Amino acid sequence: MIKLKQVNQKKPGQIHKFELFGAKIVLDVNSGAVHVIDSLAWDIIDDFPFMKPKEIGDKYSNKYQAADVAEVLEELSVLVEEGMLYSEDTYSADPLQDDRLPIVKSLCLNVSHDCNLRCRYCFAGSGNFGGERLLMPVETGCRAIDFLLESSAGRKHCEVDFFGGEPLMNIGVVEKITAYGNSKAALKGKEIKFTLTTNAVGLNNEIAEFLNRENISVVLSLDGRPEINDYMRVNPAGRGSYDKIKPNITKFINSRNNENYIVRGTYTGNNLNFSNDALHLADLGYKFVSVEPVVSLSSDEWAIKEEDLPEVFKAYETLCKEFVVRLNTDKEFEFFHFNLDLNKGPCLPKRLSGCGAGYSYMAVSPEGNLYPCHQFVGKENYLIGNVIDGIKNFDIVNQFRDAHVYNKEKCNSCWARFHCGGGCHANAEHINGSIMEPYYIGCELEKKRLEYAIYIQALKSGFC
Repeated sequence: MIKLKQVNQKKPGQIHKFELFGAKIVLDVNSGAVHVIDSLAWDIIDDFPFMKPKEIGDKYSNKYQAADVAEVLEELSVLVEEGMLYSEDTYSADPLQDDRLPIVKSLCLNVSHDCNLRCRYCFAGSGNFGGERLLMPVETGCRAIDFLLESSAGRKHCEVDFFGGEPLMNIGVVEKITAYGNSKAALKGKEIKFTLTTNAVGLNNEIAEFLNRENISVVLSLDGRPEINDYMRVNPAGRGSYDKIKPNITKFINSRNNENYIVRGTYTGNNLNFSNDALHLADLGYKFVSVEPVVSLSSDEWAIKEEDLPEVFKAYETLCKEFVVRLNTDKEFEFFHFNLDLNKGPCLPKRLSGCGAGYSYMAVSPEGNLYPCHQFVGKENYLIGNVIDGIKNFDIVNQFRDAHVYNKEKCNSCWARFHCGGGCHANAEHINGSIMEPYYIGCELEKKRLEYAIYIQALKSGFC
């Protein structure tokens, strides 16, 4: 028999308890272990670190048999011994603070600061990022590849995302950069994984053949139901885009056997019942779906406000229920925010800092300027350098390197910190004026999505 270990010998690690659809779930925050427990364990688990076994037995003597309480206490002790409950925080000893040059593994190439749509909520100001409507020259794109390969040090695998504006408006340059990148990477014993984000307006057979031939992952933008999409995603004449986009997306997805893509929508304060839009996309036969919340100032007509959160949470609940119903059927689909690896989980840098914007991930403007990510492009106070001369402003790099969960006050006590990595820096800066002040609504949505993701993975593993 294992001796009951009391974790009140020192400050116990953090846990998070929640109930979904009758399942009682406990996340051990530091280890990432997930436990689906019964009512007895649910009742006593909060007392376990702070009370002696006899005190716990006495407290619950009117509700549970002494033998049952003792058995659960022994099981909890085993979990503590194995580092799966109230575990210590082993990450704080390595909070990513060092004096080494940043190792850049990913670049976002803004090959087009122009767009053939005028989406009302566009953070890029309809594609020009507040400046001129420009297309990236091929020379700049190739130099960006050189910068990435030079700055990625010993990493074999690198990533490049073609972004905009609308990158298909500069598809000839995209093709040349891809060929150059593959050739240069091979010479250095490296590989580049390319991704392209498009509104699909200009997605034709020739472009599809290129994307498929080069095995480029594609993010396709469509907001869901026709009336929802067409309220926000309009062309320069103000007309909706659904009837143009949807056939192009469907044809393209079929051309690559329904693999290696994601259809991504945005929901706003105007469609808080966005679960209907996610399911609309799934019903179109799109297997990989994501619907993301808009991030905007509260003064914007389409903003999601704090008082909207209960309705948004309800939409995630509806989507989760339908997601489960469709599992293992011909209508099964993947929803981005419900994907979660409970076994390996994210690597240490992602646990602490999320996307790595500003030091392992950067964006390149059409002129070749370097910024922390695509949402900072054009903000001159966040200019890091350029692809010719490299990184010049190391103060910005260090600012983003230090913006990890241990340096963000509101993240220190948050149970979700090792899954979100402190949230989106760009959203924080846009709403609060500081990358150190997380965006509250985004935090609340992230935590709710994580609960549903944990439940789904526990269900798939047979524990619910």
